[in-house]
Amino acid sequence: MDELFERLPFILDGAVITVAVSLVSAVVALVLGLLTATAKLSRSRLARAVATVYTTVIRGVPDLVLMLLIFFGGQLLVNHIAYEWFGYEDYIDVNAFIAGTLTIGFIFGAYMGETFRGAILSVPVGLLEAGYAYGMSKRQVFFRILIPQMMRHALPGIGNNWLVLMKTTALVAIIGLNEMVFRAGQSGGATREPFVYYLVVAVIFLIFTTVSILGLRLAEKHYSAGVRRA
Repeated sequence: MDELFERLPFILDGAVITVAVSLVSAVVALVLGLLTATAKLSRSRLARAVATVYTTVIRGVPDLVLMLLIFFGGQLLVNHIAYEWFGYEDYIDVNAFIAGTLTIGFIFGAYMGETFRGAILSVPVGLLEAGYAYGMSKRQVFFRILIPQMMRHALPGIGNNWLVLMKTTALVAIIGLNEMVFRAGQSGGATREPFVYYLVVAVIFLIFTTVSILGLRLAEKHYSAGVRRA
């Protein structure tokens, strides 16, 4: 028990990295999700085809396999470009934090894309037409009407994706990022009590999840203001 309390700050420092990975990955996923939804709803066949292939591949391959493929494939690509374009012969080791956040963001961008696409289709066309009739530009209609209305429909899906994304950050331990799960594994190996440290990690994730759910409820309440419920 004394060893647990001694190593707890070490685990909590890793939890800070876990939160950072989650937040950065979520931003990447939201941006990719909006782009994917826009592409799927565009008139361009090429854009729709690219977005469809992207979401199909991501949703059809396990996250762990994608993590390994993107991480090691990214390493090869970066070193190939450095050698072929710039003549740099030394091996470039991609930062695990950058690789992990980009990979998770890339994976969940596909799920966010489907969430945003459904939310956009749920917005009544009449609201957008009313904005144009009032004299608003496309930019004003997008930010003042479409985004607020879309978010009301998208928040449940965004919330579910966020909760899953946050738990998926545990996968970055396999690429060597020194976050909470990685540190729990080190502590468990050193003390030969892995169950204790992974249990601590499970409790911390549960706390993160609970706080996230409370925050999402507040966000849903904000975007549902003025909406009549049946």
